[in-house]
Amino acid sequence: MKKYFLAIIAVCLLLHAHAQSGYFTVTGKVTDAISKQPLQGASVFAQNTTLGTATDAAGNFRLTLPNGGYDLVFTFTGYQTDIHRISSTDAATANIDAAMKVKEKALEDVVITSSNEVKNGWEKYGSFFLQNFIGESESASHCTIKNKEALKFYFSKKRNRLKVLANDPVEIENNYLGYNIKYTVDSFTYEYNTQVSLYTGYPLFEEMHTTDSLQQKKWEENRANAYKGSLLHFMRSIYNKRLKEEGFEIQFLVKYNDKDTAIRLPDFYGALNYKKDDSTQTVEIWPNQNTVAIIYNKAKPEPAYLTANPDDPAGFQLSQVAFLPGQSLIIEANGYYYEQTDITTYQYMGWKKMGDMLPYDYQAP
Repeated sequence: MKKYFLAIIAVCLLLHAHAQSGYFTVTGKVTDAISKQPLQGASVFAQNTTLGTATDAAGNFRLTLPNGGYDLVFTFTGYQTDIHRISSTDAATANIDAAMKVKEKALEDVVITSSNEVKNGWEKYGSFFLQNFIGESESASHCTIKNKEALKFYFSKKRNRLKVLANDPVEIENNYLGYNIKYTVDSFTYEYNTQVSLYTGYPLFEEMHTTDSLQQKKWEENRANAYKGSLLHFMRSIYNKRLKEEGFEIQFLVKYNDKDTAIRLPDFYGALNYKKDDSTQTVEIWPNQNTVAIIYNKAKPEPAYLTANPDDPAGFQLSQVAFLPGQSLIIEANGYYYEQTDITTYQYMGWKKMGDMLPYDYQAP
């Protein structure tokens, strides 16, 4: 009896240590929504991280994540992608039953009939797609899409819009940051009338491995540079109330005589209506103005950006973030925010695209 009691204590201490170690575990089961049969081999991953797994023969999965918030993504061939938002505050009840629905052919037919698929789409739009999806930065120039054949291009003359879909996750090899990325594309659109591109999807990162210590060090240096001034860096700095210390300054942009006028803010957090909820370990912000200018003064813009935007300052990185009117933004400790489509970035942050993205589990040096 004494040994049994000691064993229970040991298990309890182990569980407590795990809970306090900065990680939490998500478990669950993936099934067909109609037949209720388990789906073996379904992919389960925290989007925009290096963390994922696959279901076993009974459809069960188990995934351990660093504390913070994530979109947990479920994919399986022939089924609609399923998304569940999770957080470390859900650790006590982090058990998810994902009932996945078969893709409806009718939806694909609507897309095809309402737009015209472009023959030889990659030859015609490939470079343009890379420019607006991967980007034009130094990091982007070292990226390669390994399965171009998965991409389908549709152009609507009526809407003057290009739309790109993918049959399978887009496989991106980023030799500059040392990541292989599988990006499950929801959609990519470019509106020629407004010159605005929008892409949504679910990336899963995998770190490249090398026995070359110099190559590994170079990847780590490049990742650290990509992090500086990024949206991920900005969100984490807000959460930790370290904007000034990390090199950020924010200003409000207001229209005056049809021109954008910047208003300096003596109190960043008051202007953002910063509020931390200790029970959920989240931060809520609700800026007094919808458009916020972001200055990052610890790094200069890349030469390629200044060539394309000669009117922008060369001594610091200048970006704009547009928030949805009347909507607050919730930020988790790891920099994850929701809803992910509630803000739009312009200027320098908007110029940086998939080729410069870092996963949410990236730890800055």
